[in-house]
Amino acid sequence: MIKVVVNISLKFGVLDPQGKAVNHALHTMGFDSIKSVRVGKQIVLDMQDDTDENILKNVTLMCESLLANTVIEDYTIEIVR
Repeated sequence: MIKVVVNISLKFGVLDPQGKAVNHALHTMGFDSIKSVRVGKQIVLDMQDDTDENILKNVTLMCESLLANTVIEDYTIEIVR
């Protein structure tokens, strides 16, 4: 079994109200060294053993068609062995 980690984040320039709220809360708690916060999501997939090329191809297709909104989000794929 192969573990694949997909990290999804908002593209640069897209407003992040959730990140702004977390940033404000951290400042309220006294963490004044924080300049900004961006909130994203992580999806972990357990996949059948296959070649890295096939895994990347299939997970890219998953991201492009369902997992990420590619208009406003970027994603990275990491295969963990």
